[in-house]
Amino acid sequence: MAKIILIVDDSALMLTSVKSNLEMAGFKVEAAEDGVKAMAKLKGGLKPDLIITDINMPNMDGMELIKNVRALPGFRFTPILTMTTESQAEKREEGKKLGATGWLVKPVGGADLVKIIKKVLPGT
Repeated sequence: MAKIILIVDDSALMLTSVKSNLEMAGFKVEAAEDGVKAMAKLKGGLKPDLIITDINMPNMDGMELIKNVRALPGFRFTPILTMTTESQAEKREEGKKLGATGWLVKPVGGADLVKIIKKVLPGT
């Protein structure tokens, strides 16, 4: 069965690009434009195998999303990758402390992203 990945990014172009790359690699993809919409999907019953989130978004940014996801029952060990233009060590540390599994700096090519996902999601 295909692994489910939730992508959270306020850029429609980024969502479309990442979604098509991941679907071509055989993943089932859900998308949300910000942390608020992502949390609504998760609370509504979506159980992704992986979450990929941007950091800088309106309404609820990626850091807040990571913190909120980790507080949800059943999501303590769900891998969360950030995919952002932020590359400062302090931001990476903050993300790690909140529960981010990995930190990717945009742009990330489709093939590279799939390789990283296969490392984070065994059996894909």
